[in-house]
Amino acid sequence: MVMGLFVSARNEKCLDLSRHYPSETGKIIVWRLSMQGKISNALVCAIVTVLLVLASAPGKCANTVTLNYSIFFPATHAHTLLAAEWGKEVEKRTNGAVKVNMFPGGTLTPPDQCYDGVVKGISDVGMSVVSYTMGRFPLTEAIDLPLGYTSGIQATRLCNAYYEKFKPKEFDAVKMMYMHAYGPGIVHTANKPVKVMEDLKGIKVRCSGTSAKVVGALGATPVAMPQTEVYDALQKGVVGGVVCPIEALKGFKLTEVTKYTTENYGSSYSLAFFVAMNKKKWDSLPKDVQETIEKINKEWIDKTGHTWDQIDKEARELALPKGHEFISLSKEEDARWAQAVQPIMVEYVAAMKAKNLPGEEVLNFCIEWLKKNP
Repeated sequence: MVMGLFVSARNEKCLDLSRHYPSETGKIIVWRLSMQGKISNALVCAIVTVLLVLASAPGKCANTVTLNYSIFFPATHAHTLLAAEWGKEVEKRTNGAVKVNMFPGGTLTPPDQCYDGVVKGISDVGMSVVSYTMGRFPLTEAIDLPLGYTSGIQATRLCNAYYEKFKPKEFDAVKMMYMHAYGPGIVHTANKPVKVMEDLKGIKVRCSGTSAKVVGALGATPVAMPQTEVYDALQKGVVGGVVCPIEALKGFKLTEVTKYTTENYGSSYSLAFFVAMNKKKWDSLPKDVQETIEKINKEWIDKTGHTWDQIDKEARELALPKGHEFISLSKEEDARWAQAVQPIMVEYVAAMKAKNLPGEEVLNFCIEWLKKNP
């Protein structure tokens, strides 16, 4: 919007501030203020000060931009609340230029359609799991491999280190905000305790994406489905177990339908999550707003990783008093499980090579990064 203050000068000496205030359209706002006593120097200074403040505020837009955010976690889940906090922080730091509306529980787009929903503009921002559309993001599936993760913050930082280094083209259709990954994905069962690998034989275990290969390698029967369907499947006996982080015992109420958790950390996997924005929507935002959001994104990487660990802790504390049993594997047994999943890494490298993708380089990067960041 172009604004101007005009005072009749009648060839009087005037102060021209036009060079200081380019408008949003690139045109020049001309301010001609009479120096002949009609407007005092004090008023001129006051106007200049106000203009400087307005010029420095991010997102100086004629209208507020509204972003619709699709997330599959339930409305009360910690990650939905944290995503909503991201939205509030964006609104606050852009001085209201951007507002974010949350659509939890997959109400705007279901988990496996979230990415396409962002690309097509059904949602402006979306968070979901990379492997919910298996094969769509092949290189990034390295994050989901059973690398023996120890925490959510570790997995989340690795996700973003990987993205920054390799800039995978498979995400070129969106603007990536940031990535994250949950804490160790391990085995939870409804009625049968799993103390050795052989106990998994005959159990149908819910999984998704690469974790299906982990389940199969450990001797169970993989059954693919989104996390949102797991409660009913366990309750009805469709599956007898699930692989996921401990947090799901609380976040998805799985303490009500499982009795046992096996701590198979040596073969634990994770799942990569994306938080992405529609590219056209991103490009339409003013540069200063983009810069503000980028700063917030960097802060939210560690916030999200630490949240994964916090809710793992809370879920364990919730489950124990209810009689839920956590089964620790011996060092030797844990090593057996870790060895059993090694062929999955070899398969990943071969599959990436067939696609002319740097799978071996990515895998080696992940393994070395985890060694340096235990």
